[in-house]
Amino acid sequence: MTITGSDEGRLLRTLPVAGGRAPVLQRAGHQVHPAHRLGELVPGRPPGITGNQWSTASREGYDLVVCAGESGRIRAAVEIRPAAPGGSPAQRVERMKATVATAAGLPVLRVESPTLRAADHARRLVEYVLDARDYAAATAADPEGPTPVGFREILGRLPDGRTGYVNDLGALARAAAVEAYVSRRLVDPIVRGLHVRWAGGPAEGWSWVEVRPGRCLVERVTVREHGFSCGIDPAWLAEDLAAVAIGERLRELDDAEPQLVARDALRADILALQARRDELVDGFAFDHLCAD
Repeated sequence: MTITGSDEGRLLRTLPVAGGRAPVLQRAGHQVHPAHRLGELVPGRPPGITGNQWSTASREGYDLVVCAGESGRIRAAVEIRPAAPGGSPAQRVERMKATVATAAGLPVLRVESPTLRAADHARRLVEYVLDARDYAAATAADPEGPTPVGFREILGRLPDGRTGYVNDLGALARAAAVEAYVSRRLVDPIVRGLHVRWAGGPAEGWSWVEVRPGRCLVERVTVREHGFSCGIDPAWLAEDLAAVAIGERLRELDDAEPQLVARDALRADILALQARRDELVDGFAFDHLCAD
């Protein structure tokens, strides 16, 4: 079946769909539903989509689906996946999935990470994003008033008792790095990082911690907003998620030899990134760069 017409509301179902799966979360006026296939969210092939694109993409799934609490209208489909290798069949499927979602007007929040997993991190990510959006709406800047404090910049008491940014998703990982340093499993207690936004493309965050002299544990996370806003700078979100991934890998330090990156190689990658400033939005932002 092909759907025609320009009303995006006609191209997406409202949830719960047939099957009556209850939401897994209710937050900030939204209901969050469990995994659905794209074909369950879009009832028929959108205009401009080929039969092959539709038959392939409609079988692909999303980890969570965020809907307006009262109407059930879909606000975003959320997925956390490792990035598919360039030129691979998996990447071609991802592109078809993205094309169909765009044609149907389906907003998508996609996080790409080799370490983060939907089962462990998707729900917390959605909670965080919904809170950030709610805060942004409630504190919309008054043109004649002071600029409100951003969601990510709110100060408060952290789990370890220190004062810091309470909406830093990487706070627990940073505390874990200090504990690992005290127990002599790291040579540096600081989780360092940077974040960038590519012009016309995704946001990217890097985090790293020095495990052995001159050798670092490195994580990179990409955040893609398609027709959806996270409520905060997606680049900051990407860096914080990369710190979360560092925290996951710190748990495994005692179980297996970690895959480390030479600090010189990491510095070379950062310098290469800096050389591409003209391709970035708002320049090149970083927190604690490898200075030594």
